[in-house]
Amino acid sequence: MSPNTDHTSSNTLKVGILLPTREAAIRGNFSVAPLLDLAQRVEELGFDSLWAGDSLFARPRLDPLIVLAACAGATRRVTLGTAALTAALRHPLIGVNMLTSLEHAAPGRLRIGVGSGFPVPESEHEFGSVGIPFARRTARLDETVRLWKRVWACGSATDPAAVRNLADYQGTLWAADSLDRLPGPATPGGPGVWLAAGATPRVLSRVAKFYDGWLPFLPDPAEYRAAWDRIREFADEAGRPAGAIEPGLYATVYVDGDRARAEARLEEYVQGYYGRSLEFMSAIQAYGHGSPEQCAHWLAGFVEAGARQLVLRIGALDPVGQLDLIARELLPVLREATAKTTAAAALPTSSAPPASALEPAPAGSIHA
Repeated sequence: MSPNTDHTSSNTLKVGILLPTREAAIRGNFSVAPLLDLAQRVEELGFDSLWAGDSLFARPRLDPLIVLAACAGATRRVTLGTAALTAALRHPLIGVNMLTSLEHAAPGRLRIGVGSGFPVPESEHEFGSVGIPFARRTARLDETVRLWKRVWACGSATDPAAVRNLADYQGTLWAADSLDRLPGPATPGGPGVWLAAGATPRVLSRVAKFYDGWLPFLPDPAEYRAAWDRIREFADEAGRPAGAIEPGLYATVYVDGDRARAEARLEEYVQGYYGRSLEFMSAIQAYGHGSPEQCAHWLAGFVEAGARQLVLRIGALDPVGQLDLIARELLPVLREATAKTTAAAALPTSSAPPASALEPAPAGSIHA
């Protein structure tokens, strides 16, 4: 089975924007039209990617796969991604069919960031509401991704014997047959799947062995650097090829030359989004605020630490004005500040994991 060669193998910094689906929901606006207008504006302003989050009850919003399908028709160039999809909330066969369909709407432009569900009561309620056990959710996520990849490998195979061998899946939590009847991917091997998670040793090992990218929201560049170095060590030990994993970062920014005012606006945003203080959330997530130069140099610290795909969440319930400001004043400073770093670094980006990682794991072998 040939690896997915669709992903860009470049050290060039990529900067994307998170669609404000949750922010719109907070404001009671579930119209798709403003999101499509924003998606087109993101592309026009020269950003590289467009992302959408996922939640059923914890932080309700429109479904990201439906929104991104609409964005696929409204854009031509930008990468489309989930940041992050709670994959276990959908049966893996239904989920993979939706993802494959979405990839056909935007061939070569889809990246799938996945998460297992944040350990809070609201997330546990989500899982219970659709009849999915919250326990072992990490193992469930990994096996769901294994099954997706098996479907895409089956759909990419051309040799009849290989198709027959890949058509049945027997895992620890899921079993399926007739995978060859499902639609094959638009690109060989299917879209890249990134793990949106932190920096525990178990997470880093899972990224290194099974995933095409890493999308944390770590608040400290030094912690990011240490984690990324460890991922590369684990990947070497697992026999992953150079450049198999793309390092990303999910960060929230609010730009204002008056730093105190920027902090106050971000405080309002975080309180409205999470019901928690900025001080509390800043201990676990990456938040930057201040002038364009201050925000750019803060982000540049993560690029120097290894990040190559930045997913920016704008810290405002109505982000349109901030979007233009970020594009006009922050982005040029950021690209200038990181140009030498990205040119000099030997950090090739993503391709799919080796074929062995696409095979179902024997019982008990998935890292939970």
